[in-house]
Amino acid sequence: MTRTNHRVAVLVLDGAKPLDVGIPAQVFSNRPSMPYEVRVCGAAPGLVTGGDGLSYHVADGLEALEQADTIFIPGYREPATTEPAASVVAALQDAHARGARLAAISTGAFALAAAGLLDGKRATTHWHYTKALERRYPGIRVDENVLFVDEGDVLTSAGAASGIDLCLHLVRRDHGIALSNHVARRLVAAPYRSGGQAQYVPRSVPEPLGDLFATTREWALEHLGEPLTLEALARNAKVSARTFSRRFVEDTGYTPMQWVLRARVDLARELLERSDLGVEQIAARVGLGSGANLRLHFQRILGTSPTEYRHTFSA
Repeated sequence: MTRTNHRVAVLVLDGAKPLDVGIPAQVFSNRPSMPYEVRVCGAAPGLVTGGDGLSYHVADGLEALEQADTIFIPGYREPATTEPAASVVAALQDAHARGARLAAISTGAFALAAAGLLDGKRATTHWHYTKALERRYPGIRVDENVLFVDEGDVLTSAGAASGIDLCLHLVRRDHGIALSNHVARRLVAAPYRSGGQAQYVPRSVPEPLGDLFATTREWALEHLGEPLTLEALARNAKVSARTFSRRFVEDTGYTPMQWVLRARVDLARELLERSDLGVEQIAARVGLGSGANLRLHFQRILGTSPTEYRHTFSA
């Protein structure tokens, strides 16, 4: 994004879920450190009856969408049996036609689907409603095993907490990883969970290894410049390499070494944004060895070069 203040509208529909409304309003909050402006609106100004016993008083109606660069549609109750108002559908279609970015949290995907904006696209929603979305709108390629889906100008996410992952993804896309990490620290949220991570992993007998794995991931982040093997990670977690690898994939969607590689690339991104270190120096500091190796993984994961990334995102 090139504009200093990127305009975000949060569209509150009847039955809107409180957490879904609050996430984008909080992430993109109007504060000096954030290059965004947020407006919360409804189908019309005034009182909107929400879900979970809460209601919202919004100052703006659909006219707020006319100038928005990004529009969030929070999830709402009974999406499989209710349709958004015709005026809402038309406003979403108009916004999309003029180039606005639309992002749905949880069951907000049903509003985008009703507007025809997910036809032929891959999308997700809360796991409880994926089959209903698939039945009602068969033209959508519904993926129930991801946290969020980025189709460029239309994005969808799973249950409420994955809305944080989607918002942080957009901050990274707009302004780089340094600002995204800043926001994550402010929210006390995980700075990066991939969109491809599973929404949930059903287990008949829960295994109490989550805290150990979180500790090991934190340890790995502090030692990225050192040789990190599967065996070393498993040893830190005090489990066998086989158990560690299996559970790590279940919890993160990545193998341990894929996760380490992405963590190294993310650290390189932050160093490119915030330091004057050369590519060779950064490659050594993050454990990728050489500038050629860093360039290779940068291109594979991010589709760009370290030099171009620095040009785009450095202060």
